[in-house]
Amino acid sequence: MRLLPFAAVVVSAIWVAGCATSHVMIGNARPPISPDEVRVYDRPPPGAYEEIARLATSSQGSFAFTAQSKVDAVIKRLKTDAAKLGANGVILEGMADQTTGSVGTGGGSESYSRSGSVGGGVGLSLGLHRKIAGGLAIYVPNP
Repeated sequence: MRLLPFAAVVVSAIWVAGCATSHVMIGNARPPISPDEVRVYDRPPPGAYEEIARLATSSQGSFAFTAQSKVDAVIKRLKTDAAKLGANGVILEGMADQTTGSVGTGGGSESYSRSGSVGGGVGLSLGLHRKIAGGLAIYVPNP
């Protein structure tokens, strides 16, 4: 499996597009199904399956704060996009953290007098992260 080049494509696609989910068709779409019918695989399922599309998504805009809630948002988006294409499965090909920015603030104060000076300060910095993931939308004839 060529995961490293695919991961670079996923990151680039998400960065350039600035959207939460994208796909590249590599097969034929089928009639849409419910996302609840889509199964996520960590390896290809046994037997034959049909490749439909390469999927790329992120947790951006999901208001997810914990690592688990970001993973849940990414999986939900992969399943939703696959269902729109009629895929009843997604082979998860990679998931990673991506730094999207940071927020920082600080403050300080100084005091001068005849006998000396006193100064102090406080700072706070917070990194912003999101999950990104890629997968292969597939149709499995007999899941």
